[in-house]
Amino acid sequence: MMESEMLGRSCFSLWLMLLISFACSAAAATSLRLDPEPAWRKAVDLAELTEIMDVWLDENSDFQRPGKKPIIRVVSPSMAASIQGISGSSHGRTRGLFEPETSTIYLIQPWDRKNAHDASVLLHELVHARQVSRYHYCPGAQEEAAYRLQDDWLRERGLQANVNWIAVVLEAGCSRRDFHPD
Repeated sequence: MMESEMLGRSCFSLWLMLLISFACSAAAATSLRLDPEPAWRKAVDLAELTEIMDVWLDENSDFQRPGKKPIIRVVSPSMAASIQGISGSSHGRTRGLFEPETSTIYLIQPWDRKNAHDASVLLHELVHARQVSRYHYCPGAQEEAAYRLQDDWLRERGLQANVNWIAVVLEAGCSRRDFHPD
């Protein structure tokens, strides 16, 4: 075999080994990153999942837990539609609501506690329950923090929230129409 052919094969072999090594390490990193806290998926009921989400919020936000735990109900889409008038606007299909007057979180069917996106809706609404003690110029001002924390939680699992960030930021800006003279 000629020296140039041997050198070419050696370079090819080296590149192939590097590529395989990189692919394996990337796959390993992805698998580790996909679900760093599988305990949420093993929660036996909504109360346990809520506690897991509350602990995550304790560690990842400066919002304090409310003195009284919120009531959590899973409701039909038609029930949610009747409640939604109290919640203001939404971005896309509404999957959860928080009613501050009664401190009630409504999770809208279909909702599955073992589905990361559904579980993140609970986390989003728990953020709203923690925001009650803070003053906001308008209801939309609360949304950006809730969506950002929801997205952070999902990203830790290799996912992301399906959110129209432009709409969220605009709503959080509390336009003139959001202020009332009384």
